[in-house]
Formats: sequence, structure tokens, C-alpha cells
Amino acid sequence: MTHQLEQAIGHRFSNSSLLLTALTHRSHSWPHNERFEFLGDAILNGVIARQLFDGFPDLPEGDLSRLRANLVRQESLHQLALSLSLGNFLKLGEGELKSGGAHRPSILADALEALFAAIWLDAGFDAASAVIVRLYAEKLSAIVPGQPIKDAKTRLQEALQGRRMPLPKYSLTGTEGEAHAQQFKIACEIDTLNIRTQGSGGSRRAAEQMAAERALERFLQA
Repeated sequence: MTHQLEQAIGHRFSNSSLLLTALTHRSHSWPHNERFEFLGDAILNGVIARQLFDGFPDLPEGDLSRLRANLVRQESLHQLALSLSLGNFLKLGEGELKSGGAHRPSILADALEALFAAIWLDAGFDAASAVIVRLYAEKLSAIVPGQPIKDAKTRLQEALQGRRMPLPKYSLTGTEGEAHAQQFKIACEIDTLNIRTQGSGGSRRAAEQMAAERALERFLQA
């Protein structure tokens, strides 16, 4: 089954046990991916820093640091993990499975970092860097120096206003999990275009951002 994930990331593992460890949450068994997360975080920060350093030679250190922080934050990693359907491949304990752990942003973000570490351990830094650069290509190409980084809700609102259309409506459609690990489900509706999308996340804000991102994709295709 993991060959689908290998195909999605563009890396075939020589040592499949490394991939298995990267996908194993501590609630399931040992060895798990916590140590891999530590290494993957460092790799990701280094690769993104180099991409920004090379790609934006005129930006000062403060701007580069802010751009990097935005690109490596949990929300960005969560979006990339969803694009890979990473939750389908995770090994979680029974409790995490029941509480929706396969969809939890923190678990998915950590697992993606662990995956970057596994690739490095399997084939070296260049291989890990190549995967990261491919996954982040769209986000990196969307950066416009001098312009503030805008979240999905802001971009959707501006796109609608640019066409003189009503703003979207957000509504809570449900919650899952126990109080300490709730998952919120938010719907984003653009009535005039008959667009309705749904997002989920560990907070209402995160869920709204996911729903807005999906609505923006639909809006741009309309």
C-alpha cells in the first residue's frame, strides 16, 4: 500500500523499515516517529532557508525568517500532508483512530516531517531536499517579495470582492473527538456560485482556512 505514497512523493525506499517508522505514531508501537520528527524539522528548515536565500537575494534576514516560518508552520505542513493523503498510511493506536487522529493537523504535520527524515536516512540529504522542493514548489512560486503573506480566507475574500460578489459564509457543521483533542468541521459557502466546501482542523480557525482554500480553488476554476 505504501508504494502509492512513494509514488506521490517521488521517492522509492531502499530500506522500507525507515518508511514504516516515519508512519508509526507513538500511540501504536515502537519504534515510532518522534525522533524522526526532530530530524525532519531540521532538514525542512534548512532546505526552505536555502530556497528562500537563493530565490530572493534582495530580501533582508527578517523577511526571509518570516517567510520560512510561514512555510514550515503546522498549517502549511498539514495542507501538504493532505495533498499526499498521508493520513491513509499512518499507523495509529486504537484510541487515536477513534478520536480522528488520522485527520489531526498536528499528527499529520509531524508525520510529514518524519517522512523527510526517513528519506534522508534512506538516500541522503539531496534526495530529501528534492522531495521537499517538489512539494513546496507551488507555495514558493506564489511568494511575491514586498507583499504580506495572506491566508486562504483573506485571499478568497479579496478574490470575491474583486468581482463584486458577496463574501462567503462559514458555519460549524460538527465536531469529533474528546474535548482535549477535538476536530472541528467548518463549511464555507458561496451561494451565488453554488460552491460549498468543508474543512476540518484542531481549531475553528484551522478548519475555516482549509474550507476557504478549497473554496478558492473551486472559485478560480469557475
